[in-house]
Amino acid sequence: MKASTNSSTKKLLSYLTILLVGAGLYSCVAATEVIGSWKRPEAVAETYNNVVVAAMTDNIQAKQIIEEQLEAQLEMRGIKATKSIELFPPSAIASEGADPDMMLQRIQGEGYDGIITAAVVDQETETRYVPGTNAYGAYTPVSRFGWYNTFRGYYGYMSPTLYQPGYYTKDKIYFLESNLYDAGSENLVWSAQSRSYDPGTVTSFADEFAEVTVKQLAKDNVIQ
Repeated sequence: MKASTNSSTKKLLSYLTILLVGAGLYSCVAATEVIGSWKRPEAVAETYNNVVVAAMTDNIQAKQIIEEQLEAQLEMRGIKATKSIELFPPSAIASEGADPDMMLQRIQGEGYDGIITAAVVDQETETRYVPGTNAYGAYTPVSRFGWYNTFRGYYGYMSPTLYQPGYYTKDKIYFLESNLYDAGSENLVWSAQSRSYDPGTVTSFADEFAEVTVKQLAKDNVIQ
């Protein structure tokens, strides 16, 4: 009986392990990915070492968090970065208005060589079906598992385990564009398009978005 009990326990633990590992792998799937990029042929990595990062949104909290994450990712690669929200506080923009000429003049005057912008350019809602699940574990009916001893206990315990019905869910998909402009000439130097599935919190989205964007900048040899 002891050997049978140990066998059942091992099978149960093995089944739970498979479920947990599967869930872990699913959670590691990237929610944000770059789907395309372009670089001006003459752009070289050594040119941009002191940049302004600007999230193009009127949501102040989101702007702050996205710019902070871009700044952090760039500085990890030795690129000096400054958040636009520091150079041009929302209070000043509200009272004086957003004047691109004034902004560019200050950026050029303070020695910045590049401007990185980030903006949501489109969004979609996608409906998908999540299929039901069927799970089976080979359990031995021993006294240790109290729920096995009566039909009511067995049915109540096992029926939700054996089958979970499918359902429809809606995912939000955001399409974003990141651009790098040369501060001196104002010309577009680099552009990338990314796609984000159900980003969740602004913080988790900003962290992943900044990481994939800066990695693409380095991959395209625009920054070191």
